[in-house]
Amino acid sequence: MAGAYRSTELTPETLEEPIRAELFGVERFEQHAESLAAAQPVLSGSVRGRPLLPRVQDNGRMLRETYRAVAKAIREERSIVPAAEWLVDNFHIVDEQLREIRDDLPAGFYRELPKLAGGPFAGYPRVYGIAWAFVAHTDSRFDPDLLRRFVHAYQRVQPLTIGELWAVAITLRVVLVENLRRLAESIVRGRAAREDADALADDLLGLRGDQTEPATRTLRKLEEAPLGTAFAVQLVQRLRDQDPAVTPALVWLDRRLAAQGTTSDEIVRVEHQRQAASVEAMVTAVIDALGPPEVLVNNAGVFPRASFLELQECEWDHVLGVNLKGSFLCAQAVARALVACDRPGAIVNISSSAVRGDARGVHYSASKAGVVGLTRAMALALAPHRIRVNAIAPGLTDTQQPRYGNTEEQLAVRAREIPLGRMARPEEIAGVAVFLATSEACWITGELIHVNGGFYMA
Repeated sequence: MAGAYRSTELTPETLEEPIRAELFGVERFEQHAESLAAAQPVLSGSVRGRPLLPRVQDNGRMLRETYRAVAKAIREERSIVPAAEWLVDNFHIVDEQLREIRDDLPAGFYRELPKLAGGPFAGYPRVYGIAWAFVAHTDSRFDPDLLRRFVHAYQRVQPLTIGELWAVAITLRVVLVENLRRLAESIVRGRAAREDADALADDLLGLRGDQTEPATRTLRKLEEAPLGTAFAVQLVQRLRDQDPAVTPALVWLDRRLAAQGTTSDEIVRVEHQRQAASVEAMVTAVIDALGPPEVLVNNAGVFPRASFLELQECEWDHVLGVNLKGSFLCAQAVARALVACDRPGAIVNISSSAVRGDARGVHYSASKAGVVGLTRAMALALAPHRIRVNAIAPGLTDTQQPRYGNTEEQLAVRAREIPLGRMARPEEIAGVAVFLATSEACWITGELIHVNGGFYMA
């Protein structure tokens, strides 16, 4: 309905940023621990300090609300990002960590932990500041050996108490839950903002009937606060190919963005750069932890069902963005790392048997067919660098994904249609990926292998 848009929800004033800072190599990380120890004086004696548990409880409440909202979206077969699907699949682990924090951090023990005398964490335990720094500079990637080196380097300057050493694991859980809450909040609010932008765009373009006047009144209401990034980017992408003479909202949008010191082209460019940078940071973190890459298994996929006649442009863009663009960004980042260190490698892209066509997911079929084309083009481009690129097209597989929107009875019917009489097991798909990654497949590149129990034969 026009007039009920929440575009201000992603402004810096209303959304806490994820706990994320510059990623360090091992030596730089140890130097940071030493400088941190020298800059963290503590209060003398046993001090109650600022409590952590109320925030932990609030984080748990917010994560449970997010879990319920995402689960509802899945049941309604609405589009969700992979990170939101991960939260639903793994929420039982999150809930267990919340219980352990409450059990392992009693008030008496918390009171005995040395509290920081100053800085942004004044009044909180010193070990909380240590855990926060570790999470920020690893982008929440837990590496036990790196943690040991970080704590050891800290103690070269400032020894920790036995209680603090025992509390490292608890406070790491506290900070990781805090970061998960921030990321989950960003996902939910970003999704809401994009839905609001889509609803407004539908009204402005007359896709939901003649609502020009209500939408115009909404534009006036949006003058009251800065446009949130997710809302603005989605609205730009929906309206940018329209004629300004037909869609006056384009003029309004350009004026609003100019008042915020940017342009429509700039915010879209920055958003694309942010996506690419996050992938580059992920690859860098993996290289720091494990050394140069050898293999990438590119498994990006969302499948919100929609008929062709009802498919919205925003749904099309979302599925293509995750399934095809996500595969491209990951492959490019890993390929660049392989070329930089002059190493051979293998990339395995996950396509789908839906490349033959699926009326319930035209956008999904198109994206997975695009992965096949991407695979073949990459194979040609990367062959001179000794990087092989292949793809797998799995059929119906016994995972959680096909259970979204299908009953067990419906899945059983679909399984009986497969010549081998059942769904694939995940390890059977993984086995093909392992084969393509090893030297036994050293003379195979640019190929698509169907793994579907005979259901579809190319």
